[in-house]
Amino acid sequence: MLRENIQAATTQAMRDRDKERTATLRMVMAKIKDRDIELRTAKSVPQDDDLVSDVLLKMAKQRRESIEMYEQGGRTELAEKEQAELAVIEEFLPRQMDEGETKAAIAQVKTDVGAEGMKDMGKVMAELKARHGATLDMTRTSGWVRDALS
Repeated sequence: MLRENIQAATTQAMRDRDKERTATLRMVMAKIKDRDIELRTAKSVPQDDDLVSDVLLKMAKQRRESIEMYEQGGRTELAEKEQAELAVIEEFLPRQMDEGETKAAIAQVKTDVGAEGMKDMGKVMAELKARHGATLDMTRTSGWVRDALS
């Protein structure tokens, strides 16, 4: 579904002669195809939407890091370009859970799994990823899980 939406948006951007949007969407499709090629030899392949959202999340994270570095270096024109790419990528990402929703999900998983201490962090993180995968920022979530288990 996501893949088809991105392909349709690419076609529309080409019709609208929106060069920046077309370039960004083509870059997204290229990354998705690269990931498809990587997974040809894998034993288990994730569902298509999970694969695409994983690629989009990684690309969005890269853009955020680049924006921060460009702004620190005083390269506002490059930061603006990255910001424009990020806006296009985020159109296709599912809505991210906010801090309150994430902490509630952590508490629920913690009780479901029966986690008691730091030794159970892996179980909690795996269950969170399985239940809420693309809607969670796993980097921030790991810190909150650590706090909840300590």
